[in-house]
Amino acid sequence: MVFSDLFFLFFFLPLQLLICSFIDTTKKRNVVLLIFSLIFYAWGEPVYILLLIGMTFINWFFSLLIDVCPDKAKAKKFLIINVALSLLLIGIFKYTGFFAENLKTLFSLDIITPKIPLPIGISFYTFQLISYTVDVYRGEAKCATKFHELLLYASLFYQCIAGPIVRYSDVQLEIQSRKRSFTSMGKGVQRFSVGLAKKTLLANSCGKLVDMILLSDAELADLSSLSDNIEILSSRPAAMLWLGMIFYTLQIYLDFSAYSDMAIGMGLMEGFHFKENFRYPYTAVSVTDFWRRWHISLSSFFRDYVYIPLGGNRKGTVRTILNLLVVWLLTGFWHGASWNFILWGLYYFIFLVAEKLFLSKILKKLPNFITNLYTLTVVFFGWLLFRFSETSVLFTVFKGMFCMNGNSMFSAETTAVFTSNLFFLVIAILAVTPLMTNLRRLLSNRAKYNKKLLKAKCVIYAAVPAVLIILSVFSVVGNSYNPFLYFQF
Repeated sequence: MVFSDLFFLFFFLPLQLLICSFIDTTKKRNVVLLIFSLIFYAWGEPVYILLLIGMTFINWFFSLLIDVCPDKAKAKKFLIINVALSLLLIGIFKYTGFFAENLKTLFSLDIITPKIPLPIGISFYTFQLISYTVDVYRGEAKCATKFHELLLYASLFYQCIAGPIVRYSDVQLEIQSRKRSFTSMGKGVQRFSVGLAKKTLLANSCGKLVDMILLSDAELADLSSLSDNIEILSSRPAAMLWLGMIFYTLQIYLDFSAYSDMAIGMGLMEGFHFKENFRYPYTAVSVTDFWRRWHISLSSFFRDYVYIPLGGNRKGTVRTILNLLVVWLLTGFWHGASWNFILWGLYYFIFLVAEKLFLSKILKKLPNFITNLYTLTVVFFGWLLFRFSETSVLFTVFKGMFCMNGNSMFSAETTAVFTSNLFFLVIAILAVTPLMTNLRRLLSNRAKYNKKLLKAKCVIYAAVPAVLIILSVFSVVGNSYNPFLYFQF
């Protein structure tokens, strides 16, 4: 079940909100939320709900030991055991096949590579639980004495599957006591409708074009068709490959930020306030700035729980570079058990180190449109690494973008695809900029001093969510293409 499913939109979410609206205490609403969250998670993977509950119990148990332990050294041992168990579990389910395959290749071992299905959302809820236990150890979060409260935090269906990574200290008070209001409900509906439209109208359309031009994930994952896939992609005109990667660059932002928008919106409906996960990253003026705007909850997790504990930038240049290397190796590996993700992390490590050492001084002297173009170029080719796990396919596409496969630059099909999707492409590009946010802010500011604008603002704020939801539903009806990219991480 995903947020853009008709069943979720017209039954699951409305039922949860309706039931909670008749309940007057936070404690009882939490019970309802927990039941719905467990059903939501079990909907696709009923077996792995035991893993979610088990990992939550491990972190809850060790956090209790840490909380009551007067000996700091002993408490640290409990923390290490807890983190090790959590990482072991995610390692078994997410990375066993990767390590087995590489050991098999490296040492010519005659072993069977285990095929372990990846539990949905394991990377997100594992990091949330680890951050909780670490914060309890640091004294930055109060220990959850009641198991069901921590289980609700870990399994809350608003953000359990694909983030944002929410820290317990940010929502602990709201889990225990929160207020629902018409104002927060209205803001939540607005935010949810924007995310839903971004997903169904824009991200899905981009995804279809990406699959048509660059092949779908299922086609690329079929190694028996590797030679056929390479042949197909090597014959694509260069302009078509560039167009495909442009659509992928738009898709991955629109898809993931849409999920975060919907999660934040549903949180507001129930009285939770989740932090922003994206701040228009494609408007960044450096790679460093990009990572302050993209998947903020993940970046801040690695900063606060890996980079700073390793010493951050406090122990000299060499140590800083080493710390960054560790962070970006882990960032790449977090995204998937594949070498292309590790290379993707190292790719960003190189640019971030270059900016830290000398490049930032140069960028500060350049106009914003130049620095933004530089950032977009780095990010664009980074997504090339991100999408193609097979090295041969990656190099085929890369070479093809510069006519190095013996392919042409243009074709009649390329022109037809471009012209027929030009209007949509413009809309999608505008959607990744703060244009609409700025227009909304301008309208709000002007409406304070103009009664006609105030009335217009009220009408717009009431009508736009309804229109977006209706258009989104129409786009989903009869449409089988409705994935969320970050579910696989």
